[in-house]
Amino acid sequence: MNIDALSKTTNPASQGGSATQKAYVVLRRMIVTGELKPGEQLKIETLRTLLDTGASPIREALSLLTSDQLVEKFDKRGFRTAAANQANFEEILGLRCSLEDMALRQSVASADKDWEEALVLSHHRMTRESRENIDAFEDLHKTFHMTLLANCGSPILLRFCSQLYDLNVRYRYLAGSALDYKKRNVVDEHEQIMEVAINGDADLASERLLNHYRQTGAFLVGLFASAK
Repeated sequence: MNIDALSKTTNPASQGGSATQKAYVVLRRMIVTGELKPGEQLKIETLRTLLDTGASPIREALSLLTSDQLVEKFDKRGFRTAAANQANFEEILGLRCSLEDMALRQSVASADKDWEEALVLSHHRMTRESRENIDAFEDLHKTFHMTLLANCGSPILLRFCSQLYDLNVRYRYLAGSALDYKKRNVVDEHEQIMEVAINGDADLASERLLNHYRQTGAFLVGLFASAK
C-alpha cells in the first residue's frame, strides 16, 4: 500500500493539476474550514478575483463541489455553500459511523504487512505534525483515518467515507474554539484505535473508532441545542 498515493486520493489539497483542480482545492478548503459560511452565495465574478482565474474553471470547480455536497446549485446558474444544521450533521455522523464500521471490519479482516506498516507510518506522521500547522495536520489526520479503512477492498466505499469525512470536519470547524479537545486525550484515542486494529480485533477497533466520532458528535449536537 502506497500511503502517499492514498493521501493524494483522499486529500485533493495534495494534488496539483489544472486551473479547475486548483480552484476546487481552494474553494473546498474555504468551505470546509468555514471561511465561506453556510448558505453563502458564491458569485462567479467575486471568486474570479479572489482566485485570480477564469470563470470556466470556477464553474467547473463549483459543479464538482456540488457533487461533494459542499455546494448547492440554485436557479439556473447560481451557487451557494451548503447549509449547516443539526439534522444534516446527525445524518452525516450516522452514515459515517455505518460506512466506516463496514470498511474498518473489512480492512482488519484483510490485514497484511503493507497495510499495518502504512497505518503505523500514517499515525507517526500525524503525531509528529504540530496542530498549529492546520492544513498539514488536517491532511495527515485524514490520511490516518482513511488508512485505517484502506484495506477494505472497495474503492467506492472509500470514496463515500472520504466525502463524509470532509462533511463532518466542516462542522468541527464551524464549532470553532468551543470544541475543547483539552477535555479529551485524542492522541491516545488514535493510538488505541490503531493498536487494536493491527492486533486484528475488529470488534474493539470499531467500538473505539465509533466512540471517537460520537464523542465529538455529541458535543456538536449540544452546541446546536444551546444555540436554539
